[in-house]
Parts: sequence; structure tokens; C-alpha cells
Amino acid sequence: MTAADAAGTAPERVPYPAAARSLLRDTVITAVDDLVRSRGWSATTMADVAAAAGVSRQTLYNEFGSRPSLVAAYVTREIDTLVTQVSEAVRANSDDAHRALRIAFSLFLKLASDEPVVQLIVNDAEDGELHRLLTGLGQAVAGERIAHLIPEVWPQVSAADGELLAETLVRLAISHALMPGPDPATIARGIGRMLAPFVDELLSP
Repeated sequence: MTAADAAGTAPERVPYPAAARSLLRDTVITAVDDLVRSRGWSATTMADVAAAAGVSRQTLYNEFGSRPSLVAAYVTREIDTLVTQVSEAVRANSDDAHRALRIAFSLFLKLASDEPVVQLIVNDAEDGELHRLLTGLGQAVAGERIAHLIPEVWPQVSAADGELLAETLVRLAISHALMPGPDPATIARGIGRMLAPFVDELLSP
């Protein structure tokens, strides 16, 4: 007997249409990732994606609408994956904000170095489409999530200050990811030194 049964409540069930759609989108975006890693986005057609995902082109267009919408969904998922791992690193080091931000920044750059979307842009293998999507969606998606994370981990930080710190961190992280310099740990230490006075101000009693 499950805990839900013992409590007399049934576990929440995801309606079949929603579950099927989620599976479809995940299958398609995984196919996009495989194709992008092997041939790049500019050489990947909707027909290629449909064939790799095992669906019809019409199903693909019905779900995503267009090629730009499909790549936006793909880039959003990649950003979400990066931010999720970075958020876990922040929470694991919440007792020391300076260390948490330094480790999180370094981790983001290390993960980004293996991210096909980032590498395609860094290596000039694509036109401006992916660059615009990564910078625009990165700032929107990552910025929003980090802005919520900061006051969650450090409640003394106001929402406005959390947004300011998040926007600064995300812009710096994307910039460094697209224009690689020294190793991630060195970059993270430098960013940490520059932001230390502001972080101290935010966390002061």
C-alpha cells in the first residue's frame, strides 16, 4: 500500500494528452540535440528531425509551428538543464554566498563548454539565429530562475536586488561562455572578487 492509499487519497495523475505531448516534445528535442551535435543546426532540416524522432513532418509542424520555434524550444531546454545544475550547486553551498556564486559561475562555464549550441556559436559554425536565441532566451530564462533562486536561498536579499544580481551574473556568464578566456575557475574567482562588495552589502544584517 502506498502512502497516498494509506492517507485515503489517490496519487495525482497526469492526463494522457498532456503526458503524450510532453513525451512527443522531449523525443523531438532529443532528436534535435543529436542532429545538432553531429551536423550543426544550419544543416538540420525539419524532415531530418521528423525522421530522427520517428514522427511525421506534419506532426512536427503541428506541435512546434516552425523551424525557429523548434530551435527556441531546444535552446530553452538546454538553458534549463544548465540552470538546474547551477541552482543545485548554489543550494549546496548556501552557507557561504561567495563560495556558492564562485562555484556556480565556474560550473556554468564548464557545462557550457560542452554545450553544442554554445560551441557552434563559438566556432562560427552557424549564422546569427542561434546567437540571438541563446543570448535572448538565456537572459530571459536563466535570469528569471536565478532571480527567484537568490532570495529563496538568502531570504534577506530583496526581490529587486536579487533581480539585479541575477541579471548581472547571467549577462557575464553568457558573455564569457561565448567568448572563452582563461579556465572557468580563474574567471569565476575574478567575477567573485568584483561582486564581493555588493554581495556583502546584500547579506549584511
